Amino acid sequence: MLRNLGAPELLIILVVVLLLFGAAKLPALARSIGASSRELKKGFEDGLPDDEEASEDTSS
Repeated sequence: MLRNLGAPELLIILVVVLLLFGAAKLPALARSIGASSRELKKGFEDGLPDDEEASEDTSS
């Protein structure tokens, strides 16, 4: 779906986001997105060993 996204489309999206949120709120929005991304990644990494152990226990 996003593979056909070129430079003009990204520029339009950036302008729309800038108009919706304003220049002052963009850094806070980017920080919250980054923090959410890190938490999601950490959650996946923390949950991965538990899932692997459970699958090893049932297969033995």
